[in-house]
Amino acid sequence: MWALTNGWLLVHRFLRGTSIFVLALMMLSICYDAVMRYLFAAPTSWTLEVNSFLLVYLAVMGAAEAQRADAHIRIGFFAERCSPRKQAMIACVIALCGILFASIMVWRGGIMAYQAFEYGERVSSAFGTPMVIPFSILPVGFGALAIQLLIDLVTNLNQLATHKVGMDGNSR
Repeated sequence: MWALTNGWLLVHRFLRGTSIFVLALMMLSICYDAVMRYLFAAPTSWTLEVNSFLLVYLAVMGAAEAQRADAHIRIGFFAERCSPRKQAMIACVIALCGILFASIMVWRGGIMAYQAFEYGERVSSAFGTPMVIPFSILPVGFGALAIQLLIDLVTNLNQLATHKVGMDGNSR
């Protein structure tokens, strides 16, 4: 279990590192395009396309890390008024719903990426990005999110099963 946990943390570190790199790349390319557009009246033809795909990368790949760090936005008005046991049960339901949604996104994103690869689809622009690249972001990112949600689900079920959260609602 220790090796699995450390391996998953390495995946998170890799995703975090690539997200930092992608954000820096976006910043540089947008600044470059602004300079070219306003100082030299020669805008680039590729920055909008590339940065659109990179923005999707940031959003999708960051979801698993945000889930691991418990940093997603939530409205906790009702859940905070529940007992710790009910909070753990609510967390299990939320994790199950998240796993279902992420699994559907992996499935449909995988189909989209496969079809884009099979038919050689490209963006109709001067840059002509193969669509398999941006479509592949979906199954990878949502797959990582599904794994993290599964880890959260197992953790919450383990807490419920080992009575770390008592029947009376008090933590033990």
